[in-house]
Amino acid sequence: MLQPKKTKFRRQQKGRMKGLAQRGNQLAFGSFGIKTLQSKWITGRQIEAARIAVTRHMQRQGQIWIRIFPDKPITKKPAEVRMGKGKGSPEGFVAPVTPGRIIIEVEGVPFDVAKEALRLAAQKLPVTTVFVVRRDYDETQNV
Repeated sequence: MLQPKKTKFRRQQKGRMKGLAQRGNQLAFGSFGIKTLQSKWITGRQIEAARIAVTRHMQRQGQIWIRIFPDKPITKKPAEVRMGKGKGSPEGFVAPVTPGRIIIEVEGVPFDVAKEALRLAAQKLPVTTVFVVRRDYDETQNV
């Protein structure tokens, strides 16, 4: 499961996710990708489930890039605990994403294989996504 090796602080404030993605919003490595249309926290488990779905469908051909990393610690207080007494203990890590952020990129497979693989990955994620293709992609040079 994805998580940082070391963090400077154990706990972090929630923050807010307003506006569109300013970075990571264009295809940088592959020819195909999925772009989020919502703001949400994506957990390391969800990212790993999406990665497995893509690699299973592509059957060890092509290459994938995961463009997000869960580096924000999330805390929870135990069940049935009264208010106050400080912040809860860290439970896991999430990656905050805003609309326009590319989540996964794929290269080295035909258009239809990539589209289906990324559709399966999108089902594992808690956000609405859209399939994107590189602007200069040529369908005639079918890999």
